[in-house]
Amino acid sequence: EVQLVESGGGLVQAGGSLRLSCAASGLTLGGFHFDDYAIGWFRQAPGKGREGVSCISNGGGSTHYIDAVKGRFTVSSDSAKNMVYRQMDSLKPEDTAVYYCGAARLCRLGQTALFGAWGQGTQVTVSS
Repeated sequence: EVQLVESGGGLVQAGGSLRLSCAASGLTLGGFHFDDYAIGWFRQAPGKGREGVSCISNGGGSTHYIDAVKGRFTVSSDSAKNMVYRQMDSLKPEDTAVYYCGAARLCRLGQTALFGAWGQGTQVTVSS
């Protein structure tokens, strides 16, 4: 069974930094392995839908970001540990949300339905 677990959220002041982690297990269905999956980071603020924020492609070959976080967020992976990380710097109050990671075969941040194996999420709160 595929499972992702997010961690690293918390309360931080505007301008501060946080590092989120996404631990993946069970990504061996049908012969596929961790490096066969893209891992996307999504966020959901109160009263809003789930928004794709960043993604690292299968094998870590490329990364993708929405304009709102470019230059502030950096995503990386460690395939030996089945881990994906996201460094978030220069945080803003509008970054406040529950952050989730999801797995897919391709990085298509605009197509949330392509992602699955969602974790329980981790809360990020940025105070002004």
